[in-house]
Amino acid sequence: MVYLMEKANSLGLITKFVRQVFPLVDSELAHWQQYASRHCASDLAAQALASIRDKKFHCQGGSIYCLYPGVNTHTFVRLVVALQTISDYLDNLCDRAGVADEEAFRQLHLAMTDALDPASDLHDYYRYYPCQDDGGYLVALVTACREEVSRLPAYGVVKSLVLELAGQYSDLQTYKHLDPTIREQKMRTWAQERLVDYPELSLWEFAAATGSTLGMFMLCAIAADPALTAASADKTFSAYFPWICGLHILLDYFIDLAEDQSHGDLNFVAYYADETEILSRLTHFWQQALFSARELPYPLFAETVVQGLLAMYLSDPKTAAAPERATKAASLSEAGSYTRLVYALCRLMRRRQAL
Repeated sequence: MVYLMEKANSLGLITKFVRQVFPLVDSELAHWQQYASRHCASDLAAQALASIRDKKFHCQGGSIYCLYPGVNTHTFVRLVVALQTISDYLDNLCDRAGVADEEAFRQLHLAMTDALDPASDLHDYYRYYPCQDDGGYLVALVTACREEVSRLPAYGVVKSLVLELAGQYSDLQTYKHLDPTIREQKMRTWAQERLVDYPELSLWEFAAATGSTLGMFMLCAIAADPALTAASADKTFSAYFPWICGLHILLDYFIDLAEDQSHGDLNFVAYYADETEILSRLTHFWQQALFSARELPYPLFAETVVQGLLAMYLSDPKTAAAPERATKAASLSEAGSYTRLVYALCRLMRRRQAL
């Protein structure tokens, strides 16, 4: 009976997420789309608008944290959408504009840390980038984030942890977009120094975990609690990094594996030996993520996030072809009946173009 009540509550959370939060995300994205259209020069407007159009589901997924207990849904949507839009926009600038300059990428990604550090000075993000006239778009996104984190009563408790994640994220994005002839060695050198704290991970699994924004969102969400302690913040950090963050990005790379290999793009899942190892490591991350979720203050919420990740990514049409289809089937079988139910809901939402 308790199990059935928990699952009903979880489904209620998902229903509220889709019906109430998705429209708020749409509204925020429409605001930034309008801003980019009106103010950015054509070259940067193209990248800004493409990031909003093509990566909307990143903002949708991250917005689940707007439903964390104690969070102000409306203001937190603004934070999630602004920070995720910075991430997606910068990814486009580094990946699709014919630029491969480490200094330019690092300077651009100061926007991520500035967005999460209201006390810092703003930087000239385009200083080394060939296109610069964005009409204040990036600064406006950064400012929106700074305003929202400043509202969080316990942000001071989580700030150093959030900035640690943002710094690692920025390092990854700087190195992963470099020329293929140098990026792997740069990433090896960077990640190897940090692996001593994560003996269960391969170098590429660590790198994957740094690519998620979910830990930043979760830490900001718990900062809505004025009574938050440093011990609770540390426990949340450890649950998300590396396990929940790693699961998130490994699933993201898993669905893009065939496409990335055909284009010669970096893909962390490609470093596994074969489909057997892919399934084994995805299962390990899934199990560790779920175990960690159950140790957090609101386990139902945390478990729903983990199960939702698996369901959302495995429902992507890219997993319909072999060998992804076989790995998907095995993963869903391992994950259990409730995750398969959420998977079916995600497929339905995709058919209705809600995802």
